[in-house]
Amino acid sequence: MKDLPPSAALRAFEVATRHATFTSASEELHITQSAVSHQLRHLEDLWGLQLFRRGKSLSLTPAGARLAPIVREFLLTLEDTLGDLREQQGKVRISVSTTYSFALKWLLPRLPNLAREYPEIGLTLETTDKNINFTDTESDVAIRFGNGHFPGLYSEYLFREQIFPVASPALLNRLGSPRQPADLAKYPLLTRDGADVVPKWPQWFQLVGIDIGALKENVRFADTNMTIEAALMGQGITLARSGHVEKELRDGSLIRLFNVAFSSPAAYYFVCPKGIESQAHILSFRQWLLNEAMQSEQSYP
Repeated sequence: MKDLPPSAALRAFEVATRHATFTSASEELHITQSAVSHQLRHLEDLWGLQLFRRGKSLSLTPAGARLAPIVREFLLTLEDTLGDLREQQGKVRISVSTTYSFALKWLLPRLPNLAREYPEIGLTLETTDKNINFTDTESDVAIRFGNGHFPGLYSEYLFREQIFPVASPALLNRLGSPRQPADLAKYPLLTRDGADVVPKWPQWFQLVGIDIGALKENVRFADTNMTIEAALMGQGITLARSGHVEKELRDGSLIRLFNVAFSSPAAYYFVCPKGIESQAHILSFRQWLLNEAMQSEQSYP
């Protein structure tokens, strides 16, 4: 590293590459023109390379043109890293494992609230659909969807979603709005494949007292987000969990059909190894989660 120059010389070089004269470069750097010239001459002497062609205006030599983006990237990376490190000073970081769909649709939109209430807490999100095993992960805590049975772990109920059909305005304009639940049998129905905890059309039709035969299905989806995206595109009507369509219902890109109460058979739980749930920063995060979860559940009584 014997050819590494002072940072002031690198800064002068980076600024000079974006200006036509030493004078304009010096104005950005708030130093004299001669100081800029001295810094660049020092850099050229140290590296044994001519970096600029001097004349009525500055222009980079081939060597200077090759070095300019390298120096610029170095300075920007250094600045970003320092800013990030300063921002993290005094923060306690919690690593949270949860499913991708829950992180994207429910947790992520609420993180600004966490930052306002607990600015000292920083989150690292790890998304996976696998069962939580704290011996195989660096996560401190987890949020899981299930029946609340987590042997050997501390678990706490967060909230239970409501399940209801949703459709895009475009589909309803094209096919008309169903007047009663039985009408849905005539519509293309989007199906989320998977475990028993995933909402299924037969259970919903049974709940509303309709004996339905073969469903008019389009495609079976293995992912909740794809199912919702297909509904947004007007490809059909899907059964949605309330926590996954909050934004879409607010902005009108999806419309809830029928005010039928149907609670999800599974719920969300806060999970962590026993003993850390009472640590100060974990307790603060738990309390914030419980408050947000209560509001979410109460919005669909």
